Amino acid sequence: MNAPASPRGRVSLVGAGPGDPELMTRKAWTRLMQADLVLVDELVDRRILAELPTHTRVLQVGKRGGCASTEQGFIHGLMIRSARQGLHVVRLKGGDPFIFGRGGEEMDALQAAGIEVEVVNGLSAGLAGPSSAGISVTDRRCAPGVALVTGHNGEGGRAPDWAALARSGLTLVVYMGVSRCAEIVAALMEGGLAASTPVAVISAAHTERQREAFGVLALLPALVAREGLGSPAVLVIGEVTAMAQARQFLNAHAQADSRAQASGGR
Repeated sequence: MNAPASPRGRVSLVGAGPGDPELMTRKAWTRLMQADLVLVDELVDRRILAELPTHTRVLQVGKRGGCASTEQGFIHGLMIRSARQGLHVVRLKGGDPFIFGRGGEEMDALQAAGIEVEVVNGLSAGLAGPSSAGISVTDRRCAPGVALVTGHNGEGGRAPDWAALARSGLTLVVYMGVSRCAEIVAALMEGGLAASTPVAVISAAHTERQREAFGVLALLPALVAREGLGSPAVLVIGEVTAMAQARQFLNAHAQADSRAQASGGR
């Protein structure tokens, strides 16, 4: 007699987007509703978890700089074991799994173990964060493109070539850079980027805690400290931030004028 076939599980690496549950893709929601086990990243908005079916098992396996974090090897092993038990595992990550989300590492580990794996992309905070503050990172009037870079290259990772980025003329969107912004500023200015280059910091984009602030490169560390801006956040460096700030200024004045006219007309 043939032995019964073992149950066939699978893993979905799903991007939850930058915060607002309504910015998740339809496919991401579908996979969440199908999941037996959801392994949740630290940056996933908790409003998303509130929508999960009651039978879904949820485990927190988040990572946050400077805090106790789940080891990556443990996450790999947990996904492999659970899939081999026949479960549909969703690895739910903030933003996009393949944009500073270790999705490539996890896909390699799963495929090496013979596990079926798919990627469900999400809207990255590096794009959605700036737009939430009115910043068009590739506005052709002042930027030929955008570079998404990390301010924290982690274990064994390559550090960005800040001097090359300073000369590129690209809008720079820096993930995980708040705690190292002084070093980043120094490296960019040493590479030739002007001290007066406009910058912005967007913290907790597309959540109820979102805050943003505008300034110039040389004063970026002071801006972060004065405004009390912390992770999760992206730094946006380039002329496009000045255009957004001017837009906000004009919009605020237009709203003030409208309110004054409405008050005067009563």
